[in-house]
Amino acid sequence: MNRIFYIGDSTVQFNRIDTYPQTGMSQVLPIFLAEGISVCPHAKNGRSTKSFLDEGLFAPVQRQLGPGDFLFIQFGHNDEKADPARYTEPFGSYQENLRFFIRSAREKGAHPVLITPIARRLFDPEGNFLPGSHGDYPEAMRQLGKAENVPVADLTALTERFLEELGDEPSRPLFVWPVDNTHLKYDGAVAMVRFLCRELESFGPPYSSALYDPKRTEQFINDEVF
Repeated sequence: MNRIFYIGDSTVQFNRIDTYPQTGMSQVLPIFLAEGISVCPHAKNGRSTKSFLDEGLFAPVQRQLGPGDFLFIQFGHNDEKADPARYTEPFGSYQENLRFFIRSAREKGAHPVLITPIARRLFDPEGNFLPGSHGDYPEAMRQLGKAENVPVADLTALTERFLEELGDEPSRPLFVWPVDNTHLKYDGAVAMVRFLCRELESFGPPYSSALYDPKRTEQFINDEVF
């Protein structure tokens, strides 16, 4: 059985009832996957690449990764925080930490995938979407993926376009709004994973092979269901 080890922050985290209705992407990813592919969620609320490593949260992933597994790497929301325990330089320590995750996966025969952070739901008073909330971090990840020959699922670009087209009020039910504009509800997590699966499909095998019924999945991820 091949496994997807999914590391990241609160947008990815597998939530329990104490954080309901918050739903992370790792919670809904399994409904998109082929039989025999399991998800091992290791994302943690509030973590950056730095704090995830410093707190030893990556250590169990390193121990368990094996040949044919996948390592999904999705950070950025908290690397940009003005907090010495979490902050990283986009083209410095952020890339260095991502490179460490990539190298660790490859040493175990696993397939790393870089995933840029999903967009924040930010609109101005006139209802115009405000892109670019993650600064240079998505571009830093894109450039690293190209340099390291690692596929990059560019969810920042896809979800910014999605939110801009969807609009302010229609996008509110997808997030834990009005509490915040970052964390997802169940339908929001499904919407974001839909874009992730679209990217996996475009990468071809072995990434596309992890998806359930590729023809049905392709139809779903291209439908205007939201």
